[in-house]
Amino acid sequence: MFDVITIGSATLDIFVESDGANIVSVNSLKKKTEFMSFPYGAKVEIDGFSRNIGGGGINTAANFANLGLKTSTIIKLGDDEIAPVIKKKMEHDGVDTSNIIQAKKDLTGLSIILVSFQGDRTVLAHRGANSTISEDEIDFNLFKNTSWIYVAPLAGETNKLLDKIADFAGKNNINLAINAGSTAIKKGEKYFNNILRTAKIIVMNKEEASMLTKIQVRPDTKEEKFSEFEIHPDVITMLKKLHCKEDSIAVITDGKYGVYCYNGKDFYHAPEFSAKVVSTLGAGDAFSSTFVASIKKFKGNIKKALTYASVNAAAVIEKFGAQEGFLTFEEIEKKIAQHPEYEVKKVKCD
Repeated sequence: MFDVITIGSATLDIFVESDGANIVSVNSLKKKTEFMSFPYGAKVEIDGFSRNIGGGGINTAANFANLGLKTSTIIKLGDDEIAPVIKKKMEHDGVDTSNIIQAKKDLTGLSIILVSFQGDRTVLAHRGANSTISEDEIDFNLFKNTSWIYVAPLAGETNKLLDKIADFAGKNNINLAINAGSTAIKKGEKYFNNILRTAKIIVMNKEEASMLTKIQVRPDTKEEKFSEFEIHPDVITMLKKLHCKEDSIAVITDGKYGVYCYNGKDFYHAPEFSAKVVSTLGAGDAFSSTFVASIKKFKGNIKKALTYASVNAAAVIEKFGAQEGFLTFEEIEKKIAQHPEYEVKKVKCD
C-alpha cells in the first residue's frame, strides 16, 4: 500500500547560467511580456553549468519520499544511457521504481534550462518518452493500492490519460491531486469539467487558471479596491470556477505575490516566503507536492499546508536544481520557528 503514486515526466535537466542574457520587456495595451535574449549569431560565455534529474513526475515523487510518504512513480524512460541513471536516483531517494515504464525506441526526456541573472529561467524541453505513455502501459488496479494519486503535467499523447485517471479515481474513491499543465488546459473548460469535479486538490499558476476559466486579471483594477481582501477580485472569481467539488481545494500560485486558495467556504492567501533566488525551477513541484503531503499529514488543515508548502518551495528556490533544496517536515518546522512573522491569512470575501 502506497501513500501516494505520482505520474508525470522524467528528464535530464541541463542548467546553463549566463550573465550575458538580456531581459527584454514588450508591452502591449493588455499585457506585458518578458523575453530572455542573446545576441544573434554570437558565442555566449557560460557562467554556470550543471546536470540534474528532473521532471514533474520524479520531482514530486522524490519530495513525497523525502517528507516520509511511501511513494511510487509512473514515468516512462527511454532506451538510452540516461534511463538507468534516473532509475538509480529514484531508488536512492527512496521511491519505489517497480512501475517505471521502459520505452523500446524513444529517448528519455531532456531539458536545457537557461537561467538568467535574475534567477528566472527559460526551459527548452524535448519530451521524448514522456509524451508516449499509453493506457495499456498502466495497470489501473495499481491505483487501488494508494491513498493519493498525484498527476503532474502530462506531455503529448500521455495527456489523454488525464480524464481516464480522473474517472478511475472518482469511481474508486481515491484522492486525486492534479497540477495541471498547459497542454491539458488548452483542451478547454468543457474537457476539464470532469477532472475538476473529481480532483480533491487542483493546483494551477495564475496564467493557467486564466487560460482555463477565460478570466483576465484586470490590470486597471486599483489596488485600493481590493486591498481589504488581499486577493484580486478576478482571482477570487477564478478560484470559485475551479472549485467544482464539495470537499475539494483549489489553489492558484502567483509567483512573488504568493498563493491563493479556496475550499468552497474560506479563501486563504499565503504570501511568498522569503528566499534568496538562485533558480525557480522545481518550485512549483515542491509547493504542490508539499501541499498535498501536508493536507494528508495535518488532516486537511489548509493554513498549515500552505505554510509548509511555501517554506519548502522557498528552500528549492535557494538551490541550483529542482530537487536540491527539499526539506523534511522537521526541517520545515525549524524554518517556520525562525520566521514567526510569516502568516497565512484567511481572507474575508463577499
